[in-house]
Amino acid sequence: MQAQLTAKDIACRRGERLLFKGLSLDCAPGDALQITGANGVGKSSLLRILAGLLRPFAGEVSSTGAIGLVDERLALDANQPLGKALAFWERLDGCSDPGRALDVLQLEPLLDVPVRYLSTGQKKRAALARLLNRNCPIWLLDEPLNGLDTQAQKSVEALVALHCGGGGIAVVASHQPFAVPGGKALAIEDYAA
Repeated sequence: MQAQLTAKDIACRRGERLLFKGLSLDCAPGDALQITGANGVGKSSLLRILAGLLRPFAGEVSSTGAIGLVDERLALDANQPLGKALAFWERLDGCSDPGRALDVLQLEPLLDVPVRYLSTGQKKRAALARLLNRNCPIWLLDEPLNGLDTQAQKSVEALVALHCGGGGIAVVASHQPFAVPGGKALAIEDYAA
């Protein structure tokens, strides 16, 4: 798995407000980076810029390898049972082992439950299952521990450590401490405009 994610002197403007400027990062295979900061300072916007969903106000982003983003927007059909909603993406993404993600994230008992009835934590685990099934080398995770119980939080941290240990990259925006061996931190307030 060969991956690279670089941002050079990027700035983010939302409406008339400049959230941050001069932010640079360089992530190589095996890197885990936690983005920290208060609400509203641009953590989610930074992830969306890195994913290519928002254009930076200034600077540039480059990457090698597919990027997977998990944020509050659950890309699963709310009216379908979880199993069918995940199967739709498994077919599109060419997933060869969908059972692995279901086992790791303990989703099998929920496969017949319509997505709209899942709890916040269950939806988060479902989004992570979809990410695992995509086999992307670059993971962008926006508040991945929100809504998860202690055991599920440890499982997510272990998944990220395993992903990075296999040469993947993880950029995690989180208010909560996120334990990944060798992980680095970037305080977005250091780049406030």
